[in-house]
Amino acid sequence: MGNADLIARKELSDLEAQGLLRSLETQTSAPGAGIVLPGGERLINFSSNDYLGLAAHPSIGEALARAAVRWGSGASASRLVCGDFVPHHELENALARFEQGEAAVLFGSGYAANCGLLPTFAGRDDVILSDALNHASLVDGCRLSHARVEVYPHCDSEALAGSLRQARASGARRVVVATDTVFSMDGDVAPLREIAALCEREGAILAVDEAHATGVLGPRGAGLVAESGLMSKVDLRMGTLSKAVGVLGAYVVCSRACRDLLVNRARSLVFSTALPPAIAEAALVALALLSGAEGEARRARLRRSIERFASGLRKLGLPASGATPIFPIVLGAPEQALRAAAALRAKGLYVRPIRPPTVPPGSSRLRIALSAAHEEEHIDHLLAAIGEL
Repeated sequence: MGNADLIARKELSDLEAQGLLRSLETQTSAPGAGIVLPGGERLINFSSNDYLGLAAHPSIGEALARAAVRWGSGASASRLVCGDFVPHHELENALARFEQGEAAVLFGSGYAANCGLLPTFAGRDDVILSDALNHASLVDGCRLSHARVEVYPHCDSEALAGSLRQARASGARRVVVATDTVFSMDGDVAPLREIAALCEREGAILAVDEAHATGVLGPRGAGLVAESGLMSKVDLRMGTLSKAVGVLGAYVVCSRACRDLLVNRARSLVFSTALPPAIAEAALVALALLSGAEGEARRARLRRSIERFASGLRKLGLPASGATPIFPIVLGAPEQALRAAAALRAKGLYVRPIRPPTVPPGSSRLRIALSAAHEEEHIDHLLAAIGEL
């Protein structure tokens, strides 16, 4: 055994002692409200980000199969070399129309998009103001930019206003405000209108992560930016194709000039093999479903489930905003979250415990995510089990 193995064993032991050790758990069934694990264990899944239940939609799967026959299984290179295909451009054009933006550019994942877009627009002479509960991909994008990063209190517009004034007074070349629109672990939403107004007043760039809003909020599922009527006020909108859209990849909607700059400067795009064109064709089908009548029906069903679950939690004396499909039940110590998850699993419910570093120390929790695939009896079963904890 080498030094790396010895170090790994020691660090794994330390993680286990802290209740923070994680492991993979393989599913043997397609994504859905019900999942099957090795050994035949069948559970109702409340941990997935498949908010509209599209990840196993037959029309999307059939489109992917047809496209793979035509385009193959991979893109073979980055888009700037020879990995640029017609489906990529068709999907980018459709995404720009979907979000009423000038242009869009694809990335391999939401993580790659955030790690590419922030360093493209901010550097050593600049300041990034980042919400305290932003996703790790935005945090890492801030670090990769080498800009001066200042973290403002979660969703605190007044504190952000002060930070913007100070950043401008410091003589920074550019100021960028970065925020999630729906926060992945708490399910709350950013005060986007106030943030956009502050950025406009101070001449700051506004970059938002719509990963957990795309498909769920706004007209046709176009996100919180669209719901708030801020399409012309937000400079950079990142959305994923891997959550409510049910496929893989991510995109940034922006102006044509910003799109071209990302193609030239975003390292996670320039130096990564492109999305397989077959995935892009499948995403086109998913986007049509999501933004059409079926998507509206699924969002309505999801909203009913959100209201039913939020009402049930309140009756149990637990807080529940019901703004999004994400419901945190904060328990505190990692061991408490592990025990609660195990108790729910014993009742046939799959709710993964969320522990640091995903959430701040002392806020380990159950993160419950609802989907349009859930039935009323699934919601009621979960509420009854939570009531018994």
